[in-house]
Amino acid sequence: MSDQSAAPSRLSVFKTYKLYVGGKFPRSESGRVYEVSDSKGNWLANAPLSSRKDARDAVVAARKAFGGWSGATAYNRGQILYRIAEMLEGRRDQFVREVGEAEGLSKSKAGAVVDAAIDRWVWYAGWTDKIGQIVGGANPVAGPFFNLSTPEPTGVVTVVAPQDSSFLGLVSVLAPVIATGNTAVVIASERAPLPALSLGEVLATSDLPGGVVNILSGKAAEMGPHLASHQDVNAIDLAGADVALARELEIAAADNLKRVLRPQPVDDWTADPGTHRMTAFLETKTVWHPTGSLGAGGSSY
Repeated sequence: MSDQSAAPSRLSVFKTYKLYVGGKFPRSESGRVYEVSDSKGNWLANAPLSSRKDARDAVVAARKAFGGWSGATAYNRGQILYRIAEMLEGRRDQFVREVGEAEGLSKSKAGAVVDAAIDRWVWYAGWTDKIGQIVGGANPVAGPFFNLSTPEPTGVVTVVAPQDSSFLGLVSVLAPVIATGNTAVVIASERAPLPALSLGEVLATSDLPGGVVNILSGKAAEMGPHLASHQDVNAIDLAGADVALARELEIAAADNLKRVLRPQPVDDWTADPGTHRMTAFLETKTVWHPTGSLGAGGSSY
């Protein structure tokens, strides 16, 4: 007699990972995917293999979002970055699993990495309305003028995410770009793109306007040259590029005088990040204004 109490078997529901472009979740326009495996070689999922067209679409979305994002108050940007941390905290278990599988970490070590990534969003959320006080100010001049320098975002920034630190490294290079009012096109770690693609789902529900961050998965060597030479990209962070690719992209970036942040070895992504990644993608605007004179004595205000 069969056991009627046995629970019926279920089909596995595999997650379909998609790109994050313009606040939406498209598949690659090419229809291509590639297999993503864990640290032991076991299949995890198929990730979209982004094309040149996907990269162009991401730049269009980033440029469209730039005006609103750069024009928002620094305080508002800080609120949104903090909201991202809140949403990540609620999905912590998912990211612990994905980071552990991607990087071959134990649950406790993956948990520490995810916690550090959440804290990193909070760190940059606190800097949004303070960085201007660090890199801006009033300049002494010989004459009856105010001379004020203020930082402004560079524009659309391409970010080649770190290859080995699939989540904390990604957050550490992405958060400072958008904290200062830039918009971003991210090429996720080719070997371990899943945490980055899941981050897109968090960003979509965290009040971040669509297009501020666009996440592509695939080959940096395929998309990178097109983004580095794109005339509507203003800067590029080569954090995840190897020596040969970094050189190729730096040469391509020179065509429209992009700001370039060269790869810098990072031994510990949990260390104090400082402010250099924020200032790397800031321009300085200096304004002169006459003070005016008061009375015959020549006093001024």
